[in-house]
Amino acid sequence: MVNGTIECPLCLGEGKLKRSEVLDRLGVKDFARVAQLSAEEAFRLLLSKHKQDEQNVWLRFEAELTRRTSEINQRHKDELHALTARTTELEAAAKVADQQNALEILHANRRVEDSLREAAELRERNQVLEAEMSKVARVGKREEMDFAEEARMWPGVYVSDKLPKNGDFILAFRDPSGIPLDPRILVDNKDKSAVSETDLDKLVRDAKERSLAIAAVVARDESQLRQTDKDAR
Repeated sequence: MVNGTIECPLCLGEGKLKRSEVLDRLGVKDFARVAQLSAEEAFRLLLSKHKQDEQNVWLRFEAELTRRTSEINQRHKDELHALTARTTELEAAAKVADQQNALEILHANRRVEDSLREAAELRERNQVLEAEMSKVARVGKREEMDFAEEARMWPGVYVSDKLPKNGDFILAFRDPSGIPLDPRILVDNKDKSAVSETDLDKLVRDAKERSLAIAAVVARDESQLRQTDKDAR
């Protein structure tokens, strides 16, 4: 037998038939072939079932993966929404705080500007008083006019009556109604030959007694001043 063929005993070798054809003509089934085909079919069915099972497993896996992914996305979406809302609240609070801080800084700047302006006005008024007091010192040699009489001639200036103690006069600017304004100045007239440290200490004590922050010594001549006072002018 070569290549699945045998010499037909019925035709004495005149023709060649396949083994399956001879068996079929003799009414005999080829059980080996049937078994082979059955095994192939069984293997095919088994392979098909395995593929189907594998496909079902993958489908269940993909469905579960999709479900869990959706749950995770939804959970993260909720967390992100809450975080976004919290971030918005914090940004709004920070904006309000910045606005309040800016307003406080603006108010502080305005208060500083007002204080500086008031200080400048006080400085200017003090300079006017110093200039007028300097004029009085220069004309102090005139016997017919004392300090109080000269100061009362200044426009807008208030001069008190002669004080019984703790200084000689109180000098200040006055408003249109004549009321003296702060700061008030305690004035001590000195016609002695020289102004001493003791005189200045007493003037400071007198100013404290009268709760005044500014005090001044008025001399008739520059020679009465100390050298340190001259240098500080």
